[in-house]
Amino acid sequence: MFQNSVLKEHLKSIDKNQTQKAYTIYKDSFLSKVENIKNSKEEQYQYGFLEDIFVKVLGYTLNPAENFDLTTELKNQTDSKKADGAILKEGNAIAVIELKSTKTKSMDSIVNQAFNYKNNHPTCRYIITSNFHKLRLYIDHSDAYEEFDLFSMTSERFELFYYLLNKTNIFSNIPLKLKEDSKLKEQDISNELYKKYAGLRSRLFENIVKNNPHIDKLTLLNKTQKLLDRMVCKRSYRFSCSKYGKCRYKSLIYKKRA
Repeated sequence: MFQNSVLKEHLKSIDKNQTQKAYTIYKDSFLSKVENIKNSKEEQYQYGFLEDIFVKVLGYTLNPAENFDLTTELKNQTDSKKADGAILKEGNAIAVIELKSTKTKSMDSIVNQAFNYKNNHPTCRYIITSNFHKLRLYIDHSDAYEEFDLFSMTSERFELFYYLLNKTNIFSNIPLKLKEDSKLKEQDISNELYKKYAGLRSRLFENIVKNNPHIDKLTLLNKTQKLLDRMVCKRSYRFSCSKYGKCRYKSLIYKKRA
């Protein structure tokens, strides 16, 4: 969901001391009882989960405390269904929280239910789902998310967790800004790659025309494009093998020769 270079730039601003304090609380209040959490039903630990993670670690105030900004059982505006939890700003839901127990193994199975709650609250931008083991953060749409393993977060991984979800940053819309900055960066990268591709195509075509004066330019242009397609396909194949390990297929490169 986030572009790495943009993420690194944002994380430079984190308060290391505050984050380390929160990490210590996370280990003491949550990790210390993981075995009991694994055996707890959704209803048994739902309130405790909000208390352990969102209150103690992330800094929210849970209803019925005075000036609360976190509540349970938030009712939809159009029907009687309720989200397990919600983060409130000025009385309006800016995040909905849908919880399941660790018996729910597939996090994907929670998505539709969570977004149904989100769609019933016009001010909601953030969707948080968890089975007490994994936690996902979505922003606006279900096509991308950031997932955290709550049972085994390193201090480095916790930095991102805390940066994205703590009360101050959620209220300041930092995750949304991070996502928007990432999209702009990706667009810049795409534009730059296209410029390089277009330049390569132009130079290659000029060279082919120069060395094949007896062939008409339209034919040479088609051959140039085929050659470039093969080069791109070959590079994609090598990237796939290096990224994902041994490839199932011997080659993705076109076998037909012009």
